[in-house]
Amino acid sequence: MTTYIGVILIGFLQAFAVLALAPLFSGFSRVLRAKMHNRRGPSIFQNYHDLVKLMKRQEVVSSQAGWVFLITPFVSVSTMLLVAAIIPIFTTQSLFGWIGDLILVVYLFALSRFFFALSGLETGNTFGGLGAKRELVISVLVEPVILLVLFVMALLADSTNLGVISTKIADGQILYYTSVWLGMLAFAFAIFVEMGKLPFDMAEAEQELQEGPLAEFSGPALALMKWGIYLKQLILVSLFLAVFLPFGSATMTSTELPSLLRILLGAVVYVLKVGLFYFVVAVLENAMARVRYLKAAVATWTALGAAILSFVFYLANV
Repeated sequence: MTTYIGVILIGFLQAFAVLALAPLFSGFSRVLRAKMHNRRGPSIFQNYHDLVKLMKRQEVVSSQAGWVFLITPFVSVSTMLLVAAIIPIFTTQSLFGWIGDLILVVYLFALSRFFFALSGLETGNTFGGLGAKRELVISVLVEPVILLVLFVMALLADSTNLGVISTKIADGQILYYTSVWLGMLAFAFAIFVEMGKLPFDMAEAEQELQEGPLAEFSGPALALMKWGIYLKQLILVSLFLAVFLPFGSATMTSTELPSLLRILLGAVVYVLKVGLFYFVVAVLENAMARVRYLKAAVATWTALGAAILSFVFYLANV
């Protein structure tokens, strides 16, 4: 019983730690991009200032907005918090694995995207509708890659539980075969596109179509939507690290909780790995020119090809 309560507490702490860190890593990405452009750039804590400022402002709601528009900010944040509690982040085990596995994680991402796109369509705003269309096009291109790669990893681990996959990778029970390397590359590219980075989008730019569905949000609702976007970006990176690079996380069993020191060490290693990932993303982003988002189809076909090859190599046991 004590172990069960401890797992729940660690799961909640993990989820809220990710919630608190999400704006920081997004700010870190903005600072890196500014430094590479030889600009001073904003403070690394600028996103926190923006969120607090929006929380204090009055919320204005369109007369055409319905209940979907009103609940979307809460759905966006709550679904990502649930994913943050399910996936292994500070430990190698899925703390809330009894709630669901990678299939539920994929459904939660889809649910968040569905409400995000629908909120842009519901108000009748043309700009919001265009942004919603883009969001759905990107999902059609990227989600098959994510699903196929996670399916291959589940086959290798003989389980759809993310904690089992993470533990077997960390313990060396799943070796880095060609199928794993190809899946890692395809998954990393899918995350890069999902994060709204160049060359297909710029997530921080207000005029971008990716933020079109946010056009009618204001005040606290806009703050929650932005926080949800930061949270989604960080959780996508966390999912990649949990599935492919779980090293340094605190080891945990169903009967024994890790010590507080090991959890803190796992949290520090996690922050370092995420920081390195964001640094690589910033370098790649600044090395690319902006292209039309429809060009994403060509690039995602390459990623889908890598994911299919990963499955083929798994069948060939290579």
